[in-house]
Amino acid sequence: MPIVTVQVTREGTTPDRTSVTAEEKAAIIKGVSEVLLNVLNKPLDSTFVVIEEVELDNWGWGGLPVPEFRKLRAMAPKS
Repeated sequence: MPIVTVQVTREGTTPDRTSVTAEEKAAIIKGVSEVLLNVLNKPLDSTFVVIEEVELDNWGWGGLPVPEFRKLRAMAPKS
């Protein structure tokens, strides 16, 4: 019985949203479950998927909180 935890930042995929939609979560659950079925032959009805939304300020990247890292990255010269 696999249990998979998927962590995502609590932000939308467009500027007017602040979370992942129910439809997006359903697609994640379906996709992860199908991967385990196809790769490990685990039945869909025995696979559990947990989605955890993490506040953006509680997520780090490159040694910085994500908002700061993104600001620095946006200001970096393009090569």
